[in-house]
Amino acid sequence: MTLSRLRILLAFTLTLSGLSHAGDGKLLGTAGLLQLEGSGGGGIVPWATLAGYDSREQTSLSAFTTQVNVDDYRLLSYGVSASWHDRVEVGIARQRFSIKALGADISKTIFSAKYRLYGDVVYSRWPQLSIGLQHKRLQDGAIASAVGAADNNHGTDFYLAATKVHLGAIGGYNAVWNLTARATKANQMGLLGFGGADNDSYELMLEASAGILFSRHLAVGVEYRQKPDNLGLGEDDWADVFIAYMPSKDFNITLAWAELGSIAGADDQRGLYVSINGQLW
Repeated sequence: MTLSRLRILLAFTLTLSGLSHAGDGKLLGTAGLLQLEGSGGGGIVPWATLAGYDSREQTSLSAFTTQVNVDDYRLLSYGVSASWHDRVEVGIARQRFSIKALGADISKTIFSAKYRLYGDVVYSRWPQLSIGLQHKRLQDGAIASAVGAADNNHGTDFYLAATKVHLGAIGGYNAVWNLTARATKANQMGLLGFGGADNDSYELMLEASAGILFSRHLAVGVEYRQKPDNLGLGEDDWADVFIAYMPSKDFNITLAWAELGSIAGADDQRGLYVSINGQLW
């Protein structure tokens, strides 16, 4: 995706969000973001929260655009997600992973769904719990085959997430945390296929997020995502430090410094993560 196309996507998201009227059923910031794979959550981790601000009587539609630029690669992700009555979320996202040295791209489509099992992130005693899945399809599996993926076409991740917001918990500021357990065979989120010579079975990976809301409009936090190494290429876990600005329920922007480790044998991949989210209604 060229810079000009990215700008068009950003402008489209901003324009629609400016015309939107987000639901009034949740506190500002408690709906989270849309993460890299199009599910409601943080930046790299899906949370138990659903994508929009809809209450039990409302629906919502959200859009996002995210770009991660590290030393040897660039990832562009964009998509939409809908939520019904604060119970069910479905979404579709598109990813384009650019290999700078080769001038080659890997494209992938992700269909996601989530169901809230229990609770509310703010008002229930225990954390909100949700189950979800992300079905991922590669448009061209040639590179996945070349690196030894067992399946170069498609795969599905399943997860259980728990999220809780604690009002005034740290020096009077609101705090949020999330824990996610993901069953997956995906190599680099599925960009390099699924499974491999070292392992072709589902593994349970742990993911976590924690943050502080310093005001109704500003949040700072960290994330961690454990990942399998099915290909024997030394695939590392991911981490980031983020700052999110939410001027209203209709729009937010997140900046992060991402530490992605080894990707396809290229070590020490780190760089800037930028994401824009808009609530279309």
